[in-house]
Amino acid sequence: MIRLFIPDRLMAGQAIRLSDMAAHYIGSVMRQKPGDLISLFNGMDGEWRAQITDISRKTAFLTVESQSRAQKDDPAWPGLTLCFAPVKRAGTDLIIEKATELGVARIIPVITDYTQIARLRDDRLQLIAREAAEQCGRLSLPRIDPPLPLSQLLAARPAPEPLFFCDEAGDTQPLLLAAKRILGTQLRDSEPQGPKPCAVLCGPEGGFSPSEREALRAHQAVQRWVGAACFAG
Repeated sequence: MIRLFIPDRLMAGQAIRLSDMAAHYIGSVMRQKPGDLISLFNGMDGEWRAQITDISRKTAFLTVESQSRAQKDDPAWPGLTLCFAPVKRAGTDLIIEKATELGVARIIPVITDYTQIARLRDDRLQLIAREAAEQCGRLSLPRIDPPLPLSQLLAARPAPEPLFFCDEAGDTQPLLLAAKRILGTQLRDSEPQGPKPCAVLCGPEGGFSPSEREALRAHQAVQRWVGAACFAG
């Protein structure tokens, strides 16, 4: 069944008019017709089944019928933040897509000493995240922040929350083992309060500069080795 994210509140019996882009997608691309069912979610009210009542090339009207999943069943991890140094366009697109699919709640582009891409199109990143959420089954969209310098990120981070920074030059424990040790080995379903909040910081293709490593350690960020291979955008 087609899934769409919409900004409207959802409740039984509600009439919804889709945006021109969404109407074109379900009508012209997916060839849906009146009477067909689609799933809607908005990040607040869970997931709902809705029936198409009228559709044309750029207009579609739906009637919300019943809830299929509650918002509390969202597979996303509400306390997980990904901080990353932007890479070339295709690489950044892939990072946003996979972070959304993996359940990251917040994404922060970070400008480091070796970052080569400083300007990002927020509307494009939001579109990629929305499409990924529609495809993967999560019930929310990640928050995507404007880019900010690493120094500002460190100054704004809550002290109690662990910050793992991934470093191919490190000789420390692998990231997964460190996360288990610091956050505990609990699984999402086994802990009523859910996993502990934390952030993961990934540097640019050239890695972190010596001064950045010093600043991260001074901030008590946890340096972790992620292997010798580098991701190139």
